[in-house]
Amino acid sequence: MAKKSNKGVYIVAMLLFLGGLGYLIVSGLSEDSTYFLNVSEALALEEGQFNKARLFGKVSPRHLERAPGSLGADFDLVDKVDGVNVLRVSYRGAVPDTFKENVEVIVEGRYDPARNVFVAKSLVTKCPSKYREQSEAMDREKG
Repeated sequence: MAKKSNKGVYIVAMLLFLGGLGYLIVSGLSEDSTYFLNVSEALALEEGQFNKARLFGKVSPRHLERAPGSLGADFDLVDKVDGVNVLRVSYRGAVPDTFKENVEVIVEGRYDPARNVFVAKSLVTKCPSKYREQSEAMDREKG
């Protein structure tokens, strides 16, 4: 009795496996990918391209509004390099203790063209002086 070859079954199984793996990689990258932009780059994008992004810049001292007794803040995000470009940000949630005027922040969310506001779902502040002090303290401990 001749031995039957299963080579075709292995090839079909490998193609199905690679097709499924490719689909998972492409769909995962497209759904979770987020642009990391400064304000000038975000404003230069066309409306359809600016749906989901992570922006960085400085909090404007002129238009910072925090309602007492409630979470969140509305503020203007100013481009770090080109201080002329400004984008209004609305954030509802716990605001970090280091959040204040002229501090660098990173916000992630979506642009709402109807309100001309970037609606942030997360807000992170950067405090380089705090980390510089910690780094210097660690260097002193090491000797």
